[in-house]
Amino acid sequence: MAAEKAAAQTQSVKSFERKRPSRKPFPEHLPRERVVIAAPESCPCCGSAKLSKLGEDVTETLEVIPRQWKVIQTVREKFSCRECEKITQPPAPFHVTPRGFAGPNLLAMILFEKFGQHQPLNRQSERYAREGIDLSVSTLADQVGACALVLQPLHALIETHVLAAERLHGDDTTVPILAKGKTATGHIWTYVRDDRPFGGTSPPAALYYASRDRRQDHPERHLQDFTGILQADAYSGYNTLYDPSRAQGPLTPALCWAHARRQFFELADIAANARRGKKAPAISPIALRGRQAHRRAVRHRARHQRPH
Repeated sequence: MAAEKAAAQTQSVKSFERKRPSRKPFPEHLPRERVVIAAPESCPCCGSAKLSKLGEDVTETLEVIPRQWKVIQTVREKFSCRECEKITQPPAPFHVTPRGFAGPNLLAMILFEKFGQHQPLNRQSERYAREGIDLSVSTLADQVGACALVLQPLHALIETHVLAAERLHGDDTTVPILAKGKTATGHIWTYVRDDRPFGGTSPPAALYYASRDRRQDHPERHLQDFTGILQADAYSGYNTLYDPSRAQGPLTPALCWAHARRQFFELADIAANARRGKKAPAISPIALRGRQAHRRAVRHRARHQRPH
């Protein structure tokens, strides 16, 4: 009877037809190198030389040119005057760093690898050595420090622009910092200005600071001249900025809803409780209703924002 009942509930399902995946075309901005395979001079079947072209098939292969190192020799010829015996010579070429030997492209690559790709200088030095270039860690560190000094005016302009906003979003995150014989845990402090949701026309920007710890004197120093609204988490290090006795005036706190919502989600995480088993805490009814209301709001917003 169970077998007959199961057979009655079965449905005919259309057979699955496997489709060959379509490969995404290569970007149009890449240069194309056309390699034409020599056509046969005679028909391989009958040997006739009367061949007529019908068309062609093109197979595209993505390739890369390995990085190439080069040394630019700037020659400055000296000339002496036959009349006054004075010696003239063109000025020395400009370098980004004082008494520098590295070109701007090399410096940009080192900085991007370190700060953009999070590649420490010791790994960069090892990779360059495998390519036949001897750049020690101390040499790379000297170049990074010199570049940081050169870019300091640009950082000051961004700092002035960001701290002039009426409202800021502040947060910090941990980052590994290479120390002597170990890896220490540092912090990156980020302050974002974006007035577009409030109808502002000023360009958005982000300001970054680095520190080796999370003491409260860091945000106090970063925002010592800022007066406005600060949206941040409930980190106690910001409390002195909200103090009414602050010399520059207290900041207006705007607590982050994302951090508050995260706690509701954790208190109503049924799947996580199922994995914990008997050690799982009780599901909070209020948090569960809040999580369900949030999901309904997200679906409602997605449905009404869908283009017609």
